[in-house]
Amino acid sequence: MNNIDQLVDEIVKRIKPEVNTVEVEASGRHIHLDRPTIDALFGEGYQLTKAKDLSQPGQYACKERITIASGKNSFQNVVILGPERPAAQVEVSATDATSLGLRVPVRESGDIEGTPGIVLINGTQSVILKTGVIVAKRHIHITEEDARRFNVSKGEIVQVKIEGARALIFDDVVIRVSADYATSMHIDYDEANAVGFKKGIRGEIIKKSEK
Repeated sequence: MNNIDQLVDEIVKRIKPEVNTVEVEASGRHIHLDRPTIDALFGEGYQLTKAKDLSQPGQYACKERITIASGKNSFQNVVILGPERPAAQVEVSATDATSLGLRVPVRESGDIEGTPGIVLINGTQSVILKTGVIVAKRHIHITEEDARRFNVSKGEIVQVKIEGARALIFDDVVIRVSADYATSMHIDYDEANAVGFKKGIRGEIIKKSEK
């Protein structure tokens, strides 16, 4: 390989991460609350306190923490994510679900029909959710501009290849497109451990139609 070829190869390596891949983020167990549940746990009209912004525009972690409990086990200090949702939802990993003794389906956010319930506890106040516990389906938030660049569409199922010491290909990854998003892939801690997650890791989108 001559010097020019080496230079071109180096340039390609530098720009490829931004052009052909998306950043991957790992998410731990968390809760989304609706207004009636906030009122029941914290008092009527209570406003959750923003602690820090998250990578998705308008999304934030709250200062408040609560306990989630099943008949078998419980987790304390579970973070609440804002803003308020139309329905309360608890997102856990498959490992968490086993610890709680619950059979929790893999679902997209908001798809809670037929899911198991759980008890939410804040001090002496508690709420029994009849449904709402899910293992979040791995997904990519993507802007409309990036969706066109990657040639993917809302609801499309793709694979994502991640390099590294524990390289693997995630299958069954759903594309979620919105002008309000920042482009990034979301996985849970079980998936993060499987891939040897480190902050800043990136994944290459593979369209199934191109395999």
